[in-house]
Amino acid sequence: MGIISLETIQLNAPSTDKLSAIRLAGELLVKAGRVAPSYVEGMLAREQTMSTYIGNGVAIPHGQFEDRASIHESGISLVQFPQGVAWNPDETAYLVFGIAASADEHIGILTNLAEILEEPEEAERLARISDPQELIELLSRPQEIETA
Repeated sequence: MGIISLETIQLNAPSTDKLSAIRLAGELLVKAGRVAPSYVEGMLAREQTMSTYIGNGVAIPHGQFEDRASIHESGISLVQFPQGVAWNPDETAYLVFGIAASADEHIGILTNLAEILEEPEEAERLARISDPQELIELLSRPQEIETA
């Protein structure tokens, strides 16, 4: 199973509040066996100290360093909120990626995500995709290595 899988994706989630959105992203990781339930509390605590909203309609909640013991296996969840979730004043998240990483396996997906999100139109497209397999393929594609 890859770091992101069909069981860690929920599309078309109904609009909710920020903390419920974080819980939902965390619960997908719990149900997939990637983290202990206590990790979700760490994700909520992290949000209290620093916003995980990164722009273009995307938030990446994750636990704090001390929560690493609650990670069984690295994983990324994705919850798509077509109507959006108010994250911070004047910031709305349409995609919420829950991240649990005990090593660096998640870096490739975050790199792909960063490349996709450079263009606001691409972020909007991700927020509207209706096929979870398409999301997995976009986020898991091999990294191109630039040569000089």
